[in-house]
Amino acid sequence: MTFPKRFTLQILAAGALAAALGLPAQAQDRPIKIGVTAGPHAQIMEQVKKVAEQDGLKIQIVEFSDYVQPNAALAAGDLDANSYQHKPYLEVQMKDRGYKFTDVGYTVNYPMGIYSRKVKKLADLKPGARFGLPNDPTNGARVLLVLQDQGLIKLRPGADVKATPLDVVDNPKKLKFIEVDAAQLPRTLDDLDAAGINTNYAVSAGLSIAKDAIAQESAKSPYVNVLVVRTADKDKPWVAKLVKAYHSEPVRQFVLTEFKGAVVPGW
Repeated sequence: MTFPKRFTLQILAAGALAAALGLPAQAQDRPIKIGVTAGPHAQIMEQVKKVAEQDGLKIQIVEFSDYVQPNAALAAGDLDANSYQHKPYLEVQMKDRGYKFTDVGYTVNYPMGIYSRKVKKLADLKPGARFGLPNDPTNGARVLLVLQDQGLIKLRPGADVKATPLDVVDNPKKLKFIEVDAAQLPRTLDDLDAAGINTNYAVSAGLSIAKDAIAQESAKSPYVNVLVVRTADKDKPWVAKLVKAYHSEPVRQFVLTEFKGAVVPGW
């Protein structure tokens, strides 16, 4: 089938206009597909969706049950953005898989908490106290950074998110670090003097970071989660609208009210 030249030019002009506006050429009102993991990320994105609609941005939420597929789907073009990962994880994924992604805004943090059944505050830990750490590199480093922020230890300069007990260069209380599978740490609290426990495992064990933690990770830690898009899309107008909706006051209030400190705004 052939079309009149004038009609063809109109189609091309419409496509060029859509591209200039950062919208899909086929349909300017196509929802933006955003990948999330089930749970808080999905719940929060439902609130973001409501706010974004008021600004003319339609969002379709796509839930995943693992941490690998949302990035693979974004790279393949099946998603326009995703919201589920912190920056250290993103950087490893980009390095290992060659993804050309850009983080365009902070979202929330699941703060690492320090828990104890022996003391009420970190300063009360006795010399030689046995301290539990997650035995995986990412979460072990998170706990060590919390202890450094709290003044209990000092880490080798530059260790940061890759820190291990071997990077502890000052340990006045001579804490003894016991590395345990992250999921098992809540069960060790009767045997250890204190332990750093991920929020998801703490909640599963009936611990509240707001009520039970004797210290916790800052909301501005390196492990704040981020909104991620393909680098080629980072300057498109819908990206700015998405970030604006996520950083809105209604979304902030939802996070604070719904999760009661287990998840905190990171912006």
